[in-house]
Amino acid sequence: MSLTSDQSSAAPTAAHPTPQVPAPQVPAPSTAAPMEEAGPFEAGTAVLTGAPQPQPQPADAHRDPVVDTLARGRDHLLSLQADEGWWKGELETNVTMDAEDLMLRQFLGILTPATAQETGRWIRSQQLPDGGWATFYGGPSDISTTIEAYVALRLAGDDPQAPHMRSAAEWVRAAGGIAASRVFTRIWLALFGEWSWDDIPVLPAELSFLPPWFPLNIYDFACWARQTVVALTIVGSLRPVRSLGFTLDELRVPAPKPVKSPLRSWAGAFERLDVVLHRYEKRPFQPLRRLALRRAAEWVIARQEADGCWGGIQPPMVYSIMALHLMGYPLNHPVISMAFRALDRFTIREQTPDGMVRRIEACQSPVWDTALAVVALADAGVPGDDPAMVRAGRWLADEEVRVAGDWAIRRPTLAPGGWAFEFDNDFYPDVDDTAEVVIAIHRLLGDGHGPVDHSDGSGPGSAAAAAAAAASAGSAAAGTIAAADPELARELRAAAERGVDWSVGMRSSNGAWGAFDADNVRTLVTKIPFCDFGEVVDPPSADVTAHMVEMLALLGRADHPMTQRAVRWLLDNQEAGGSWFGRWGVNHVYGTGAVVPALISAGVSASHPAILAAAHWLVEHQTSDGGWGEDLRSYREDSWIGRGEPTASQTAWALLALLAMEPERGSVEWESIERGIRWLCDTQRADGTWDEPQFTGTGFPWDFSINYHLYRLVFPVTALGRYVSLTGRATR
Repeated sequence: MSLTSDQSSAAPTAAHPTPQVPAPQVPAPSTAAPMEEAGPFEAGTAVLTGAPQPQPQPADAHRDPVVDTLARGRDHLLSLQADEGWWKGELETNVTMDAEDLMLRQFLGILTPATAQETGRWIRSQQLPDGGWATFYGGPSDISTTIEAYVALRLAGDDPQAPHMRSAAEWVRAAGGIAASRVFTRIWLALFGEWSWDDIPVLPAELSFLPPWFPLNIYDFACWARQTVVALTIVGSLRPVRSLGFTLDELRVPAPKPVKSPLRSWAGAFERLDVVLHRYEKRPFQPLRRLALRRAAEWVIARQEADGCWGGIQPPMVYSIMALHLMGYPLNHPVISMAFRALDRFTIREQTPDGMVRRIEACQSPVWDTALAVVALADAGVPGDDPAMVRAGRWLADEEVRVAGDWAIRRPTLAPGGWAFEFDNDFYPDVDDTAEVVIAIHRLLGDGHGPVDHSDGSGPGSAAAAAAAAASAGSAAAGTIAAADPELARELRAAAERGVDWSVGMRSSNGAWGAFDADNVRTLVTKIPFCDFGEVVDPPSADVTAHMVEMLALLGRADHPMTQRAVRWLLDNQEAGGSWFGRWGVNHVYGTGAVVPALISAGVSASHPAILAAAHWLVEHQTSDGGWGEDLRSYREDSWIGRGEPTASQTAWALLALLAMEPERGSVEWESIERGIRWLCDTQRADGTWDEPQFTGTGFPWDFSINYHLYRLVFPVTALGRYVSLTGRATR
């Protein structure tokens, strides 16, 4: 595979052949005594189903509980595969998705009583005892989330004098009222005359005229913010006001007069600029404004995906529908009707004892989930020629992105390739998904997990590596996808090569990788008054960079200067306590669980001080019952770092790091592994998965949190599989 498409400042000058690693042999049964039997555990209540939870069955005294736990997890994971070959767990967020869906429909005049009532039941069920709503399970009430939920329940017909509504209103007033909410919440209220557009930070439609090199242009925003911002320049320029059907006076309290920031600060400068822009908004230069609005609308329409969505995520869908409607597109226009069909695809309806509930996914993650599932099943002993793996391989091959997207603004000569997160998102493939898919493809093709042994001289560029690659290409080894479908294997290999070239080319100038764009690091956009809602740039992160390093090492490029530069970046960005920050998963447990296996696969010794510090940090933060957990509050408060209720996914992440070290039996690290494995065995449900109401994923750290429902299964299966392999147990 070529690495010559790297367009960062340290691009290599020559390509290296790809050595092929033989598929690992099934380990022989161990003669060591098995671990203790998995004990009974108290299962939690399933959300909104009303169904009793299954209890684990007694284990056969002669069976290995670890192998049995792995087998149950593997079988449950296999049962969840769609006929088309993909996996997709629910992507659970918070009730703002549901509330904004109702407000959008009210704004457009299409809200039906049935939709309002079903959504209202879901929102009502998520209210906390203090009257508010949180952004994640176990978290504190949040002012903006609570206001939006309250408005949605009013739309659903809830009486403001009902106890739960009075409790919510009291909480909002105590927290500062409407004025204390985020900009996005106040935009929604301005749409209905419950907040003044004059008090909303200006995003002029003329923003779309700024060239990519100019500060504050739309490409300085991360892709998820960019799509929303462009649509909102239309909405904010047109300043519509429609009827909500009621007022929100019960949520208002006197607000203190805002204190301006010092003039010589960026915040102060942008506050003064916002005053000037508000004056312009009263009398814009109409020819320029009309051209700007048309250009913004064309930009939005050009980025609509085949299924009608924008970027595969809910926020730009909602604001794009609203913006185009305000520009005169009727609701039956193909662009709008396709968008609503995409929203329907994000809708979950579920029967509960209280009646049907309706909720909205902010996004869907089939590519990510499928890649993780393939890796997990490979670690659990499922061969690449298994029908489930072949279906997954076919689906992944079909999901490859072959067109240029917004990323080409920064990398105009880079050939397209790679994978996106969602079903339909060709404009925004990402490095993280691409790395994981390439890793999954190499498991399907028969490559093993872990570092490649080059002691026989078979390193990158060697004659031995070239011979191994040629031999592998010409044969269809049993247990690989090539044995079942040689043509599919060739397609996957070619797609992986393109994905590697594309992801390598997306490297930032500091030698590391962000998720969606290269060098998306201009933080000036974070200073504007509008940006109070979370991450709006996409700088390199430890977890994405680690997945790229792991992928490159798997391809035999551990010693390549580009890989080693990324390794140095990871080492330089280790936290003082020995962990790594987690950008896309919670938090230091996720970051550390990604980085340690990557570093070791890239040749960093398990006795390196950074690895030892990470191991020490993990051991110190293991809970007394053997698991690991970290609360989302760790993004705000250092005292929460590495602390929280243990979860299956976070326990698995910690185990993956420790297992990659291959510590000596009897060592502190090995004892920690055994306790973690026992925790997974003890807490598994009888159906093979684990209960995990906690949110262990992030969209924006702290501000937008995610519970990936498949994480509780794929990562424990991966960790258990690697433990079984490392200890020489035989899978069944």
